[in-house]
Amino acid sequence: MVKENSSDRDWLQKLWYEKSPWRFVLFPLSVIFSALVALRRNLYSRGVLKSHRVPVPVVVVGNISVGGTGKTPISIWLAIELQVRDHKPAIVSRGYGGVVGPKPVKVTAESDPDQVGDEAVLMAIRSRCPVFVHPDRVAAARAAVESGADLVIADDGLQHYRLVRDFEIAVMDGVRGTGNGLMLPAGPLREPVQRLKEVDRVLVQTEGQDVDVPYLRRLSDRNSSAFSLLPKHMRELNGKRTRSLGDFSGKPVHAVAAIGNPRRFFRMLESHGMRVIPRAYRDHLKLTAQHLDFGDELPIIMTEKDAVKCAGLTVRNCWYVPVTVKFPNAGRSNWLEDLHRFLEKRKAELCPGNHSSS
Repeated sequence: MVKENSSDRDWLQKLWYEKSPWRFVLFPLSVIFSALVALRRNLYSRGVLKSHRVPVPVVVVGNISVGGTGKTPISIWLAIELQVRDHKPAIVSRGYGGVVGPKPVKVTAESDPDQVGDEAVLMAIRSRCPVFVHPDRVAAARAAVESGADLVIADDGLQHYRLVRDFEIAVMDGVRGTGNGLMLPAGPLREPVQRLKEVDRVLVQTEGQDVDVPYLRRLSDRNSSAFSLLPKHMRELNGKRTRSLGDFSGKPVHAVAAIGNPRRFFRMLESHGMRVIPRAYRDHLKLTAQHLDFGDELPIIMTEKDAVKCAGLTVRNCWYVPVTVKFPNAGRSNWLEDLHRFLEKRKAELCPGNHSSS
C-alpha cells in the first residue's frame, strides 16, 4: 500500500477555508497576485494582449477558485443538453495532467489519460461529442470548428482570455464558497469575487435536496441557479456489473478520490449509509495498483474520473460512481432555453450563410 501524504492538502484546507493565521503572512503575496491578475485583464481589454474569435459561439465553463466545484460534470451536462436541442457542440480543454504536444489532440474513449488528461477522457466518454485538448484553447477551438462543431464549450476556460467568449458560466461550491475571500496564495481565489457579477450565469453546487443556500442568495439575484451531483449506481471497475449504493449501506468501504474536493465525495457515500475509510490523493494523480492495495478485502469505491485512470488495472471488488447533474424543480429550464435561443442568434450573426434556424 502507498501511504498518502495529506499534510499539504490539510494545511491548504485550513488556510483557505478556516481561520488560519498563515493568511496574514501570505497576504502580501496575494496583493501582488491580485495586481497581476488585474493588469493582465486590463491588457486584454485594451487590446495590448490579443484575443481571438472563432467563427462559432463559445460558451466558457469555469470558476474563480482553485479546487473541484463541478465544472467537468456541468460541461458534460451542457454538451448533452445542447445536442438534444440540435446543436453540434465540441468541448475544448487544457488537458490538465497530460502532455499533448504542439498540436491539439482529439480525445476518444480509448485515449491515454497520461497524454490528454483524465477529465478529457471522461468528457469524451460521457458527452458523446468531440473533445479537443491543448493548453492553447484558441488552437483547440479552431480544431473543433474544423471538425464540424457549430459551437464550442471551453471547459475550465474562464481565465483564458485569449479565446473570445459569448457566454460565461461560473461554477461554485455552495459549501466551501469563496473560502476566506482572499486571492492566491493566501486564499483559494484565482480572480476577485466581483468577477461573478460579470459572468452570464453562476451555478452553485449544493449537497442533497436542500437548495436554500445562503451563499447562493448572496451571489446575485437573477443569474444564479443551484444544482447537485446525484449518484446513479455503482459500476464495477473492470466489468459490466452494476449495484445499488444501498447494497453497501452499513458496510465499511475504502473511498478513493484523487480530485479537487475529495471530502464532498466522502460525504456523498456517507449519506448513503456507508462507513467511509477516506483515501484522498492529490488531484489528477495517476493511481496505481499500489495506491489501491489496502491489505484487506473491503470494497474500494472511487469517483468516475479516477476510474478513467484505473481502467487497465486488475483490482478486485473495485467500483466507481457515475454522477448526473440535477437542477431542482424547473431551476434549469428558463436559463437553458434562453441560452439555446441566444446561441441560435449568435450562429446567425457569426456565420449567416451557413446558418439554418432550428
